[in-house]
Amino acid sequence: MTKFAFIFPGQGSQFIGMGKDLADAFPEAREVFDEVDAALGQKLSELMWSGEEDQLKLTANTQPALMAVSVAAMRALQSKGIEVQAAAFVAGHSLGEYSALAASGAISVADAARVLRIRGNAMQAAVPAGEGAMAALLGADPDQAIALCELAQAEGGVCEIANDNSPGQIVISGSKAAIEFAASKTGDVGIKKAMMLPVSAPFHCSMMQPAADAMMKALAGIDIKAPVTPLVANVSAAPTSDPAQIRRQLIEQVTGQVRWRESVEYMASQGIELFVEAGAGKVLTVMNRRTVKGVDGLTLGTPEDVESVAQRLS
Repeated sequence: MTKFAFIFPGQGSQFIGMGKDLADAFPEAREVFDEVDAALGQKLSELMWSGEEDQLKLTANTQPALMAVSVAAMRALQSKGIEVQAAAFVAGHSLGEYSALAASGAISVADAARVLRIRGNAMQAAVPAGEGAMAALLGADPDQAIALCELAQAEGGVCEIANDNSPGQIVISGSKAAIEFAASKTGDVGIKKAMMLPVSAPFHCSMMQPAADAMMKALAGIDIKAPVTPLVANVSAAPTSDPAQIRRQLIEQVTGQVRWRESVEYMASQGIELFVEAGAGKVLTVMNRRTVKGVDGLTLGTPEDVESVAQRLS
């Protein structure tokens, strides 16, 4: 039997129409969207399937919407007899960590939707518009990225590693002036180039502290159970099933680095041969191939995917 992990994408994977074919094909998937709509008191599914893209791109909508698609895909797969606990691990990229926890029974879908709505609003409100920025460093290794951040911080302002996604793809986050300065100095530390990202706030850096405070309050009010299979957490790149630790790491995650490359390397070191990406798109599948040569990846986002993944895992 192939040893595998379920992984869940983060922001940027959304598109209008995502999850509609799953809802049409599987009553179990439809139920997830109904549950999210009820929890939010909003027809989020209508926005996802036939709304305006700029509305879906609002962080407060994107986060619960992507979680809904991921969990709906998992429920569809479960209807074929494949249970979450058949996987050795679950892991998610940033907001995808909430999808992983909802799929593995640690957090209810309704709580995940409500908490992600709070998270989206809090992250948006943490820094006034135009004061923060993010940039992707192309061809950078972690040491070069650290050197670049130190260079920018010496000039004043916040410049921190937000995401270590895969070899050669690191994202920095912080104050607009510091990130722009860093982007102009990539050559000084041997990095090919930096690309400014079209984001509305500087995610996963210390400027997000007000959002972390908001999440501390929001998460205090929800029940977190042990997931049915261990979660490899963003901030530690290590597995946990402890509810208290999960709660703490979800708060740390708001200002902390998403250690995705290390998470994938850890899972591969534990014998994972196949990553199944549940939800919209295939961003993680592409990144993981750069991280671990020869690793297998499948997407789980359409009814056809559900059939082929179920066949592969049966």
